Amino acid sequence: RLFHQYHKTFAPLNFSDYEAVSCCEQDVPEYFNFASDVLDKWSQIENERKGLSNPALWWINGKGDEMKWSFEELAFLSQKVANMLSGPSSLQRRDRVLVILPQIPEWWLLSVACMRTGVIIIPGTTQLTAQDICYRLLASKAKCLTTTDVLAPAVDSVASKCQFLKTKLIVSESSRAKWLNCSDLL
Repeated sequence: RLFHQYHKTFAPLNFSDYEAVSCCEQDVPEYFNFASDVLDKWSQIENERKGLSNPALWWINGKGDEMKWSFEELAFLSQKVANMLSGPSSLQRRDRVLVILPQIPEWWLLSVACMRTGVIIIPGTTQLTAQDICYRLLASKAKCLTTTDVLAPAVDSVASKCQFLKTKLIVSESSRAKWLNCSDLL
């Protein structure tokens, strides 16, 4: 598949290209951003086609509820989340955000938004304890943490020990004191 205006493929075409990759002699763009260089390009292609397309994200939970986002919708929503990260969350390029979310659509939006803004994402499993969260916050010097209602009490119990943590984002239908609600910000 062709991904940009120079019609150069990103996947090696023959065996000799694999050797170039292993010797680190591959042509790599000076600046590459997955969100803008790939996702936005597919969004533009999808928009120009003006027809039905394959979903960019198709999420189904354990209850059978599903959510389908086109490339255009995923690009638009990730831009909104990127604005949320750089606006109310005051994150800048190379700042770190600890994301402790189950595999829900918001996890993907945050991942793409972090790529878009240059914020470093530190993914964490939802099985982390308060002590685990504290260790990760201190070791990474993360300025922001994003989680759900389930782990918010654990974060609150250790937040005072983590001097770098400035912003706490919650993915929830309800609000919580001293937390910014992602749904409300969007």
